[in-house]
Amino acid sequence: MQPIVIQAEDISKQYRLGLLSGKTLSEDVKRFLYRMAGKPDPLAFVGAENDRTVASADRYVWALKNINFEVRQGEVMGIIGRNGAGKSTLLKILSRVTTPTTGEIRIKGKIASLLEVGTGFHPELTGRENVFLNGAILGMSKAEIKRKFDEIVQFSGVARYIDTPVKRYSSGMYVRLAFAVAAHLEPEILVIDEVLAVGDTEFQKKCLGKIKEVAGGGRTVLFVSHNMGAVSDICDRAIMIEKGNITSEGIADAVIREYVNSTMKTDLTSHDSLKDAQFRRGSGQVRISALSMHKRGSDEELNEFDYRSDVSFNLTFRIYEPVSELYFLLALRSSLSREMVTATERIRIPVEGKTGEIQFNITLPALNLSPGVYETYYWLGSSKQEMPYDVIDNMTAPLVIRVPENESALQTGYFQLDYKTEL
Repeated sequence: MQPIVIQAEDISKQYRLGLLSGKTLSEDVKRFLYRMAGKPDPLAFVGAENDRTVASADRYVWALKNINFEVRQGEVMGIIGRNGAGKSTLLKILSRVTTPTTGEIRIKGKIASLLEVGTGFHPELTGRENVFLNGAILGMSKAEIKRKFDEIVQFSGVARYIDTPVKRYSSGMYVRLAFAVAAHLEPEILVIDEVLAVGDTEFQKKCLGKIKEVAGGGRTVLFVSHNMGAVSDICDRAIMIEKGNITSEGIADAVIREYVNSTMKTDLTSHDSLKDAQFRRGSGQVRISALSMHKRGSDEELNEFDYRSDVSFNLTFRIYEPVSELYFLLALRSSLSREMVTATERIRIPVEGKTGEIQFNITLPALNLSPGVYETYYWLGSSKQEMPYDVIDNMTAPLVIRVPENESALQTGYFQLDYKTEL
């Protein structure tokens, strides 16, 4: 078994909100005297939980609370969680950028961090000069930078502009060169914070390939990312952080499954949102007054369904002015890119001469959508009019397809293709 190279014991980090001083002069003096005597902060154990969504009168917040984990040599550990959960704070403590309020970190080996790509670049200097400057800041010797210079430039893809001041670079070129420098460090432990969020798709693949190369070389890697595919691809184990606490730790795919399912949890939105005319589009001759999702044959309102479930949509239309024809369309959007994932055809509803309310049900049998969150889009209109009667776009709870048990939480694409094989 490989030796432990990172050990975190009861790591907590507290921050003060608002002004830097305490509430009173006596608090500041008390803190100062305790600090001079080498004693822990007497006010360190008050403070609110790290929940950015909840307003609180507390002046102190725990960004991290009682974090414990171990990483062995050659292991690739993923750290996942929502924005504001405390991931970056943990990496800053590991990288010695900041110190924990309580607890202890023990690290064996040289550590290098890719926390903020491009830190240390000077806009007036050329790309070539910045390679040497940034490399030195990151701990590389001049001889090491010279030896790797051509490889760094080739990786960055900005060779033509290497002698141009970086203030003239596009943001993409700037990030490419910055990452190329950082990626060619050779520490025993590499800490990486969301570098795959930058650059185009081609460069992101290149970054991921470089990280896998580093990991394959037997070095220890801590990798923070919201790209669950990347975490699954390169990480052996993972930890999930929620509100400053580790809520799950184990094999990467198992932790990813738990994270994906937890992010899908969505409270059903009140139908009161449908009454707000400010967010409605269309002429208003016909309006959707109520809608809900159910399992077929059930009256229970849901928005989370198992893969391949029969999903029914119950709608109530109110016709305010008689219309000659009425067509309905249901579409689903990706909650990430907002592109239309799929849609029904325009369905004709016979309403000639009718007014008042009409009940309508549509069922999507064995819905073949990959696990994920899908925004709902409802359209009412006529084939003869350019303006629809009503459009409801992401005003109610999304449709959630849960991750099947004992299957990968990460599936490529929005649909799973049926297939037959022959030998």
